[in-house]
Amino acid sequence: MPSNDSLPYLNLLATKYPSIQAASAAIITLSAQLNLPKGTEHFLSDIHGEYEAFRHVLKNGSGSIRRKIEEVFADTVIEAEKNTLATLIYYPEQKLPLILENLTDPTEWYRVTLFRLLKVCRTVAAKHLQSELIGFLSKDFATILEELLQTSDGNEEQRAYCQGIIETIIATDTAPTFLTALAELIQRLAIARLHIIGDIYDRGPGAHLIMDTLIDYHTVDIQWGNHDIVWMGAAAGSEACIASVVRLCLRHANIDTLETGYGISLLPLASLAMEVYGNDPCALFQPPAKTEVELSDHERELMAKMHKAIAIIQLKLEGQIIKRRPHYEMEDRLLLEQIDYVQGTVNVDGAVYPMRDRDFPTIDPSQPYELTEREQAVITKLKHSFMTSNRLQKTRSLPVLERQHLPDS
Repeated sequence: MPSNDSLPYLNLLATKYPSIQAASAAIITLSAQLNLPKGTEHFLSDIHGEYEAFRHVLKNGSGSIRRKIEEVFADTVIEAEKNTLATLIYYPEQKLPLILENLTDPTEWYRVTLFRLLKVCRTVAAKHLQSELIGFLSKDFATILEELLQTSDGNEEQRAYCQGIIETIIATDTAPTFLTALAELIQRLAIARLHIIGDIYDRGPGAHLIMDTLIDYHTVDIQWGNHDIVWMGAAAGSEACIASVVRLCLRHANIDTLETGYGISLLPLASLAMEVYGNDPCALFQPPAKTEVELSDHERELMAKMHKAIAIIQLKLEGQIIKRRPHYEMEDRLLLEQIDYVQGTVNVDGAVYPMRDRDFPTIDPSQPYELTEREQAVITKLKHSFMTSNRLQKTRSLPVLERQHLPDS
C-alpha cells in the first residue's frame, strides 16, 4: 500500500496515466529513451539579435552535422565532397541550383547524393525514438522517409528496395524537393535539445526573427538574460524599461527591430528630438561608424538627436523609481541632481568632473526628474505601442520558459 505522503503524487500521475496499461507503456517508453545514445545538447548565449549567425549555427548544429559526415564517410569520400554535402544539408535551396548548373548528369549525382544523405540521416535518427521521429517527418514524404530510414543497407535485398525508391523519386522529378526535406530533417534531428542562456535582444537587427524561431522550435529552454528581461519589462508596460530598450536600439542603429519587427512607432520621439535638439549636433550620441544598414548623414543626425532625447527621458524615469523605492539603495545613481547646470560640471562620489555635453533644455534644475509635457506624451505613446504589439505580446505571454513540441500521437 502506498504511504499517505505518496498519495498526492500518485493522484497527480493518475490524471495523465489513468490505467495500469498507460503507466506501464510510459515506463517502457522512458526506459527505451534511457538506452538511446545521448542526443546533442546545443547551448547558445549572447545572441544579441544576430539572426543570420544564429540561423547558421542552428543549421549546422555548431559543427555536429559536419562531424557526423566525417564519422559516416571517414576515408570513403574525399574532403571536398564532404564539404559540399555539409553545405547542401545546411542550405539545400541555395546550394542545389549552384551544383546542378555545373552537372552534365544530374541523375547519377542525385543517386549518389540521396544515398549519402540517407546515411547521415540514419545516424542522427538513431538518437530518437521511432514515435518521436515520425512526428518530425515532412508530411509530403512521411511514408517514403519512414521506409527509407527503417531500411538499412545490411543486405542486397534491402539495398535494392532503397534503390527502387530512389529511382522512382528521380524519375518523377521529385528529387529536388525530397532532397530539401531530407536535409531539413537532418538539421532538426541533429539537435536533441536547444538551450538558450541569455541575451537574445539588442545590438543586432533580428531579435524578433530569433524569437519567432524559438517559439516554433521543437525542443528548447530559455534562461532570460538582462537584455531580455528589460524587453519583457517594456512589453509589460514599464516606462523605464521602454526608454532603456529604445535607447539601446538607437545606440546601435537598430530601429528595424522596433519598427519593422514589432510595429513600434518612433515618430513621436523623432518629432520631440527635432524640436528640442534642432540646433544641437548631439555628437556624443551618434550611432556607430559601421552599422548593419547604411545610414545617410541626415539619418545619422536624426538618430543622434532621438538617442539623446530618450537618454534624458530614461535618466528621469529611473530617477523617479529610485526616489519611490529608497530600499533599493541606489541614490548614487541620482546624477541629474548632482549637475551644476551653470558651470557644466557633475559631482560623482565627491569628485567634480567637467561635462562633455552641457545642453539640457528639457531638465528643470529644481525638479530634474520631472518629465516635460512633451516627454510624457512621447513615453505614453511608446507605452501604448509596446503593449499593443501582437508580436511582442506573444513573446511576453509564453506560458513557460521551457518549450517542448512533441510529435502528435
